[in-house]
Amino acid sequence: MSSREKILQQIKLNKPSGTILPLNYTYESNYENTEAKFKEILEAIYTEVIVVDSLLDLKNKVDEMYAGVVNKATTIPELADWADFSLQMSDPHELEMIEVAILQAEFGVAENGAVWISDNHLQHRVLPFITQNLAFVIPRSALVNNMHDAYKRLTETTGWGCFIAGPSKTADIEQSLVIGAHGARSMVIFLVEN
Repeated sequence: MSSREKILQQIKLNKPSGTILPLNYTYESNYENTEAKFKEILEAIYTEVIVVDSLLDLKNKVDEMYAGVVNKATTIPELADWADFSLQMSDPHELEMIEVAILQAEFGVAENGAVWISDNHLQHRVLPFITQNLAFVIPRSALVNNMHDAYKRLTETTGWGCFIAGPSKTADIEQSLVIGAHGARSMVIFLVEN
């Protein structure tokens, strides 16, 4: 018997018994205020969170924040007249010129600041990754505590979707944090009351 065979035989003899999986996979975060935790985490990852009372207030805030910016795109119907860049195209390479994209997101996660987007509200999957500046609009009531709660919301999801948390960043080169290294340089979350 070779050394290899002896080692494999000893491994088979010392194999531990199976472990029974837990019946409950959920984790309770017990945050005093889910929205406050969401804001805290996002601020730590260089993302501004702005609460607006309505879609009209959203439009006014967007006009104020992005005055003078060209190549603006949105998936929010109420902001259609604000946008000057049409998303009605077949070649997604044309999106590389977009400076600001304001997109509908489905919900946010307080635990890590992640935002869930899907092709329910997005014609071109590349848009949140190719724009220079990214903003999401989320109903204020659509925040969950943690990823366990998030995945419960995704049980009926089909097609494409992803979680995005904060602007693009990397810190693997000489321990120097670089924002906007390979994606959006900034990110804003608008929480809409109505």
